[in-house]
Amino acid sequence: MPQLFVKIPRERIGVLIGPNGKTKREIEKNLNVTLEIDSETGDVTINLNEDSTDPSQLFKARDVVLAIGRGFSPQRAFRLLHNEDMMLTVIDLREIFGRSKSDIKRVKGRIIGKEGKTRKIIEECTGAYISVYGHTVSIIGGIEESEIAREAITMLIKGNQHATVYRFLQRKRHELKRRELELWEGRPLMPERY
Repeated sequence: MPQLFVKIPRERIGVLIGPNGKTKREIEKNLNVTLEIDSETGDVTINLNEDSTDPSQLFKARDVVLAIGRGFSPQRAFRLLHNEDMMLTVIDLREIFGRSKSDIKRVKGRIIGKEGKTRKIIEECTGAYISVYGHTVSIIGGIEESEIAREAITMLIKGNQHATVYRFLQRKRHELKRRELELWEGRPLMPERY
């Protein structure tokens, strides 16, 4: 029987299980898997049920469990369940800064922004969800939205000014809207003159 192993922070186990096991049951029911959760270690074993014909459900379940483990609410993590185009991207800040807690804390502050402003702007401009948790920054969104959010976060990590990142996001948002409109209208729009 196919299975995957995932480790999440122990303090996120309660969120994964949910009130009276509701979140765990919803994942199991929607993806035809069984979750074995070790609340002492944070280890989660995901087993594909025998009657399942779709092995990709195992990977979807892994992404939902990881998303909850990386700080997303179950409601946001469930976007991965209900939308084929959604993906989870995790940026591990330790890979960039090593074990430097001060650098990681500083960059997390830049990504979140004062009173959450920067994270909110990234989410609004891309339509992706952002979670800054522990030593990671995670993104849930479509391929294009996730890529734009990742680029904005990378710019902040590299030390770009917030204003530069906001201009980049506005430009990308405009491009996304324009493409959506072209798809909707069924024809390319005339180039804008600035």
